[in-house]
Amino acid sequence: MRFALDALFADVPAEQVDEARDFYRSRAAGRGPGTLAELQEARARRSAPAAADPPAVEETAEGAEARVPVRVFTPAGGRPRGVYLDIHGGGFYMDSAARGDGRNREIADTLHLAVVSVDYRLAPEHPWPAATDDCEAAALWLVAEAGARFGTSRLAIGGSSAGATLALATLLRLRDRGAVGRFTGAALQFGTYDLSARTPAGRRIADEYFIQAYAGHVDDRALPDLSPVYGDLGGLPPVLLVVGSADVLLEDNLALAGRLSAAGNDVELRVYPEAPHGFTGHPTAMARTALSGVDSWLRDRITRS
Repeated sequence: MRFALDALFADVPAEQVDEARDFYRSRAAGRGPGTLAELQEARARRSAPAAADPPAVEETAEGAEARVPVRVFTPAGGRPRGVYLDIHGGGFYMDSAARGDGRNREIADTLHLAVVSVDYRLAPEHPWPAATDDCEAAALWLVAEAGARFGTSRLAIGGSSAGATLALATLLRLRDRGAVGRFTGAALQFGTYDLSARTPAGRRIADEYFIQAYAGHVDDRALPDLSPVYGDLGGLPPVLLVVGSADVLLEDNLALAGRLSAAGNDVELRVYPEAPHGFTGHPTAMARTALSGVDSWLRDRITRS
């Protein structure tokens, strides 16, 4: 089988591609913290996230004998149609659920969903499996309590970068527990699906400090709980994969799409031209188009009877 990468590109207006190309040409490439000292400095420099209006309600989710703080948004008008479990990115060692408040308030009001964002523990203070344990706890809490708490048991999950990795690992844990059936879809943006340095994309990031901080103590980093691309991927809800053509992790997202499909899942892959890692967080029209597409996909999945 032969195919060209551009055959997988999402349908984006040419002017948005041109704008993105110009934006990234003029933008210096970023680099994450490379040591613990740099990480601590980066955390200290981070500005406080902008407040949402109305603000999130802070609660504690309990599941799998764990307790984890979550931030909850409900739509401004009417009962939620479903619940979206959001898992933030940040290399497993940066950021917080509050960093996504603006986007999550928008999702709640635009899609009429309740949004629950997980404040999972960060590495290196809390390496694997702490983050996945926390995300699993929040997911099990929703499986048990969403109907009573929000008036709906229809669930979806998603995240970007490390958050996408954690979302997929969480689904695998739930499937193994027989508890994945309530989830109608997973929207995964440019996840890190191999931390073992065995795949081409995995080798490109093998020296990144975030991997050492999160999984440096693990002998076999091909464990599916760390590197989901190696897992048994059958029995999952429909998956949307969003990635840029210039993302260092593109190949692993392509590989994951193939493995999900081969395992019998409903999977949709959207590749955005000229876009690097993290592009949906950048101030471009293409980012807005991609996020609008994620919203439409989530709406269709969570409201489908």
